[in-house]
Amino acid sequence: MISTYDKQEARMRENYKNGMSYGDYLYLDQILSSQHRLSNHHDEMLFIIIHQTSELWMKLILHELEAAITEIQNKNIKGSLKKLSRVTRIQEQLINSWDVLSTLTPSEYIEFRESLGQASGFQSYQNRLIEFTLGNKNAHTLFVYQNQEELYKELEDALQKPSIYDVSIQALANSGLNIDQEVLFRDLSQKYYLNSSVEEAWLSVYKNTNQYWDLYELAEKLMDIANKHQLWRFNHMTTVERIIGNKVGTGGSSGVNYLKKALDEHFFPELWSLRTKL
Repeated sequence: MISTYDKQEARMRENYKNGMSYGDYLYLDQILSSQHRLSNHHDEMLFIIIHQTSELWMKLILHELEAAITEIQNKNIKGSLKKLSRVTRIQEQLINSWDVLSTLTPSEYIEFRESLGQASGFQSYQNRLIEFTLGNKNAHTLFVYQNQEELYKELEDALQKPSIYDVSIQALANSGLNIDQEVLFRDLSQKYYLNSSVEEAWLSVYKNTNQYWDLYELAEKLMDIANKHQLWRFNHMTTVERIIGNKVGTGGSSGVNYLKKALDEHFFPELWSLRTKL
């Protein structure tokens, strides 16, 4: 007598034969065959996988941020909150990845560092897109991609698009809070600087949370993201310092010194400054 379990097993085997498999759906043959060491050193595999998985997480961050921007533009702040919460969870994965990379010692890294040539995390265009999408616009950084026409165009377009903070400021105005016209109609490709009308608007939100609950929730979600991004930057800097000290980066940057300067860059300046004035 054939048991129910055996019948189920037979059906599963038939499904695997004729249907789409787990590996097919995820294109695992392509993903798992994309780790090509340029040296024979064992630890280069760690280095490659950490950076590849980080790029996948960054792709998901951009996916969520772009959707959140659309929700806010459609005056659906509540719809953006879940997506922004997800971004912070993804950021935690990126932060924790530095703990894995820090198991790479200086002696191990120098065994394959020359194989990297001029390749550097500084060249990560997705990281640059995240910075732009969060509001840290800097046209000068595009020079890295001047020989990659498609990437250059994508980043150039991203410079012109509203960041998550631009649409959040517009949401303040849509709620009847006074925002200077020069802010609402500014050149979005330029770096954003603290504005007193925006600060006053956020102060009103924080002083009247019941009246502006959705905006208050939005502000705190943005602060969560800003805080996690700073932690990611800090862990990046300390991991690099632990592995290469103060050497120049493979891409020609100043290495640790460059990463330290990045720690001074804050997203959403009024959300930081209002805490002193509350």
